[in-house]
Amino acid sequence: MSVSTKDVAYIAELAKLRFSESEMVTMTSELNTILHYIEKLNEVDTEGVVPLSSIHDPCNVLREDVELPTLSPVEVLHNAPDKQDRFFKVPKVIG
Repeated sequence: MSVSTKDVAYIAELAKLRFSESEMVTMTSELNTILHYIEKLNEVDTEGVVPLSSIHDPCNVLREDVELPTLSPVEVLHNAPDKQDRFFKVPKVIG
């Protein structure tokens, strides 16, 4: 399959592009090179090759869910800038 300058002009019109005559010849040549390469790829035997959705193995890289001891209320409030009894004390937001 190959494209002509008429095909390139039509594609350019669809893409709302404007090419000079010399650019049109260059684009025709480049598109024909690309299509020739794609035709070469179609010649490759892909029988038995499983299609990929990603090049990476689908594995979960998260750590194991391990239960750890919890902090006591005293430990939690140890570094709090301000506290009242067993609660964090924060500035009033609503007037």
